[in-house]
Amino acid sequence: MRAMTPIPRVLQTCIAVAALAMAAAAPAQTFRWASQGDPQTMDPHSQNEGLTNSMNQQVYERLVARNRKLELVPALATEWQQVSPLLWRFKLRAGVKFHDGAPFTADDVVFSVKRAQEITSQFSTYANAVGEPRKVDELTVEFQLRGANPVFLQHIELLSIMNKAWSEKHRVTKPLDYKNKEETHASLNANGTGPFILVNRAPGIKTTYRRNGAWWNQHEGNVQEVVYTPIANDATRLAALISGEIDFVHDPAPRDLARLRSVAGIKVLDGPENRIVFIGLDQSRDELLYSSVKGRNPFKDLRVRKALYQAIDVETMKTKLMNGMSAPTGSMTPSPLASFNDPEIERRLPYDLAAARKLMADAGYADGFEVTLDCPNNRYVNDEEICVALASMWAQLKVKLRVNAMPRTLYFPKVEKLDTSLFMYGWGGAITDAETLFTPVMRNRGEKGVGLYNYSQVRNDKFDALAAQSSAETDPKKREQLIRAALTEWKEQVHTIPLHRQVIPWAARSNVDVPHRADNFVTVQWVTIGK
Repeated sequence: MRAMTPIPRVLQTCIAVAALAMAAAAPAQTFRWASQGDPQTMDPHSQNEGLTNSMNQQVYERLVARNRKLELVPALATEWQQVSPLLWRFKLRAGVKFHDGAPFTADDVVFSVKRAQEITSQFSTYANAVGEPRKVDELTVEFQLRGANPVFLQHIELLSIMNKAWSEKHRVTKPLDYKNKEETHASLNANGTGPFILVNRAPGIKTTYRRNGAWWNQHEGNVQEVVYTPIANDATRLAALISGEIDFVHDPAPRDLARLRSVAGIKVLDGPENRIVFIGLDQSRDELLYSSVKGRNPFKDLRVRKALYQAIDVETMKTKLMNGMSAPTGSMTPSPLASFNDPEIERRLPYDLAAARKLMADAGYADGFEVTLDCPNNRYVNDEEICVALASMWAQLKVKLRVNAMPRTLYFPKVEKLDTSLFMYGWGGAITDAETLFTPVMRNRGEKGVGLYNYSQVRNDKFDALAAQSSAETDPKKREQLIRAALTEWKEQVHTIPLHRQVIPWAARSNVDVPHRADNFVTVQWVTIGK
């Protein structure tokens, strides 16, 4: 199908303001939600991106879910059992129906897991890790693993369940290929079992949902309708919240928080997010795609990578740019829990310009070079601003940085195609275990989703072996040793440059109760709108 032409950001803002005016007259139990970006697709297996996942979870459910403490609880499965080291059995919930009225059965689970294992799925790493699904009876499914998986349930929780018959009817039996601009019926339509039903999807303009009155579970909140409006401009989002045109802002700018905290009728909720924000560097090509250096790749040299790292004044970035809403770290994990709170792994390389300049000179780049930094401008907290700050810091090494900032709808397909030399990225979610980064992001690129997000194309056989062993080790002590060794190896080689873990602020009208989650998901069935 023909790809959609992206709507310019200025036009998106104008349309968003018009949509807000209409939303302002909505019923009292309409939850009017805004943030700077927009979900990428309604296909729940295509794109593994935070806002996209948060929006899709309003419609699609999984076998297990997360409660308010992010603990695993029953959802479409009522119970499960590890029958043997390589076999898990799940009993499915009876009486559940999809939004089109079709009954939920084991066939839908088997279909969905196999769909998520397809090459066009960004969830293939997790789907392959749960093994081969098979139907035992209408309400029983088993998973035969190929090898031990100590975080099996964490992986199961990431896999959304679709209706097999609906998918076959609309020819969406495989996830859409987002990076190549494929469109399918699942781009704009959805059919899940979840608490809300997708009513209308207008990319870049507005997405609406209505409460699923036939949901098998109980709504803890009172929201009847959801109206999501992307508003690219920080000031416009803030003004809409203060005026009462919207109820909730998912991503207020850190610089506005002090003002928001003093505004009557507004409350700010904040807490650490399980997410590491880092810089990736192409370490595979013999010559970078976007650099002034010809015939060589400076990022293959550890001294250059280390120099760039040590030229980052991350504490100034935290205080001046992030307004204290970040936690600098030297670890490549979404939470310090993943590194066992090891201070050596968490410790950053020191900010040291003199040492950085010497490293550049020793590597033969005393006069620096030019290179392009690809950066999203509506995904992470202050993402474009961070990239601009890096350009200023690295200029002291005579590295001239061209900041190429773009909306997430353009950014993610670009890096997925490995069309980058240097890029900003982030990774996290509900899982705090190191495995959540090891296999998809850090391991050597391979089959079945291994290294799928290793856009730096790093190849480190020592790290890869340690990470692979940790993925299959069931003894907690042995596994901890493997994880520590793997993280240490990665850190010593500076394969990526960690920046910080985000502190995520949310802002809402004072009459709106929105439980804050460390994975930055908005769970609308928990939202209550008061008078």
